[in-house]
Amino acid sequence: MTEGNNMPEGDTAGKDEVPVGVPAEEKRSEEDKKENGESSVSVPEQPAAPGTEEVEFVHPEGGWGWLVMLAAMWCNGSVFGIQNAFGILFLSLLREFGSEHDEDLRFKTALVGSLSMGMIFFCSPIVSVFTDILGCRVTAVGGAAVGLVGLLASSFVTSLGPMYFTYGIVFACGCSFAYQPSLVILGHYFKKRLGLVNGIVTAGSSIFTITLPFVLSGLLEKVGLQNTMRVLCILMFILMLAGLTYRPLLPVKSSNTRAGSRCPPMSQIFNINIWKSVGYRIWAFGIPAALYGYFVPYVHLMKHVEERFGKEASKEVLLMCIGITSCVGRLIFGRVADYVNGVNKVYLQVTSFFVIGLMSMMIPLCNIFGALIAVCLLMGLFDGCFICIMGPIAFELVGDKDVSQAIGFLLGLMSVPMTVGPPHRFLRDRLGSYDVAFYLAGIPPIFGGAVLCLIPWVEARRKRKEKEDKYNINNKSLNCTQQEPSHVWEHNLI
Repeated sequence: MTEGNNMPEGDTAGKDEVPVGVPAEEKRSEEDKKENGESSVSVPEQPAAPGTEEVEFVHPEGGWGWLVMLAAMWCNGSVFGIQNAFGILFLSLLREFGSEHDEDLRFKTALVGSLSMGMIFFCSPIVSVFTDILGCRVTAVGGAAVGLVGLLASSFVTSLGPMYFTYGIVFACGCSFAYQPSLVILGHYFKKRLGLVNGIVTAGSSIFTITLPFVLSGLLEKVGLQNTMRVLCILMFILMLAGLTYRPLLPVKSSNTRAGSRCPPMSQIFNINIWKSVGYRIWAFGIPAALYGYFVPYVHLMKHVEERFGKEASKEVLLMCIGITSCVGRLIFGRVADYVNGVNKVYLQVTSFFVIGLMSMMIPLCNIFGALIAVCLLMGLFDGCFICIMGPIAFELVGDKDVSQAIGFLLGLMSVPMTVGPPHRFLRDRLGSYDVAFYLAGIPPIFGGAVLCLIPWVEARRKRKEKEDKYNINNKSLNCTQQEPSHVWEHNLI
């Protein structure tokens, strides 16, 4: 930029003066770009607007991203397929370590599966920190390797005690480290199609959950428990290879690490930016609140059917209906979410919680088995809706750069209701039926959905305030621009 007056560079008194031959708007624009570091960033096609810190990034919306999507789909399928199929392994573990009729052993064996599922979500905040520091690829591959070691070690266990460590902790922690990066990496490749892609990826867990029990039943009958676990290790090995496809594309956040220091800054270890968003804070409270009754139908539905329709009733059909329609719901609502602007995607999640809560309350009212099938079909459909749009909502609330820890802390908070849950078994033993338990199970999803309704209003209010502040700043700078010429004229006269 040429200068019209011979002013020394170190003279601070004349920095507000407008050089001759250079418009005030051009000078201010270039200074803003320098202050925001935009002069060192090359942006394709669209330059970043002056005064903003956001770097314009064009998502590929395909290409290598389709392979990443398939890898993430395999991750969701293998992790939650194995976890959800623990009921098949449960009976074999009872026969291996004791008797099916030993109530004490049944409780201890079931605790292995509960611990494993809880650890996947409980470790999520820690996983998010590793994802921010090491990246999605290293975190996912390392997690899959740990999960492989844990599952392989479980196949050599000869008593139930070590299973708590090998399967409940090591295998579960590995799954957690492999799972979360699969949600974060999708935002590097997709934005307009993020809902559809998340729907396809999360549908992987439904597909594996439906098909894996049949495969495991055949394997357990032919090769036994230990060899079946070793066969499952193949899924974890493929998961390691899938993690290698997680090539990051988004710009890396600037780090304030001092020269010579290997430790990342505290702001990167614990990202407080996500908690500055009121919308995210409401979301992080509303989702766990809704989940206190969310899993009751999945856990106690089989026993309720036996008591209501007899042991000969084909109760397995109900879980299959939930699994199939959940898969369909993830594909349908994932695509629908792409056409819903901004945080209004939350309304889809609100609708899903309302329907799930009402369907839970409808279960005791179904005196015909066909009606119960219809209820389960609807419940599975909106279960898929709730799950598939969690990722897109997180990206909308906190942005691309902070989404890792946003998802991580939410999953960590979800682990509390998933592990503890309400005392519905106690209510059944006291009252003699599951009716009241199902009625109460419908309340938390409805309450959580009502809380989530506040998010679009809060976000709209925040954006309106930002526009007002920007308008005031522009007016102030415009007034200064109009006053500067007279100031320069008076200065020249003196």
